[in-house]
Amino acid sequence: MKKQKAAWIVGAVLSACAPVAPAQTGEQAGVSPTSDPQNITAYITLLRSDVRQQKAELVGEVMQLSASDAAKFWPIYDEYDTELAKLNDQRIANIQEYANTYDQMTDEKADELIQKALSYRKERSDLLAKQYERVKQELGGITAARFIQVEDQLLSIIDLQIDSSLPVVGRSS
Repeated sequence: MKKQKAAWIVGAVLSACAPVAPAQTGEQAGVSPTSDPQNITAYITLLRSDVRQQKAELVGEVMQLSASDAAKFWPIYDEYDTELAKLNDQRIANIQEYANTYDQMTDEKADELIQKALSYRKERSDLLAKQYERVKQELGGITAARFIQVEDQLLSIIDLQIDSSLPVVGRSS
């Protein structure tokens, strides 16, 4: 029962990103909250790749770069996206730990999980600031500002979807 609840929480959090990606349900992918953990991991990987692709397409549409600017921008964005994916691995691990310990949450565990979540957000903010400087150096302040605006909006939407899918700690369901 505990594994089912943990799988459900992780699945709900990750499926919160599904509206950004092409429509795909757990049933279509053969995954339910009671599925084998390997299937859930495969589903998570697929969902994340779809979300990353859709996000890159949205960034491309809004950035409206010339061919020469795009040749400078996309290598920077690809490096950023790779680094962000590594940070998101930490976030997913933290959410999975939250799901696994939700029913027996202690003050110490809650504090540990929140400290990890805050650290993730700081590292992500630092990464975004670093990329801003790189884009500004290559393409100028206006293009760099546009990148930050677009990326921040997309990250805020994803954060809201994930955070609103998580049960509030200390409340029974």
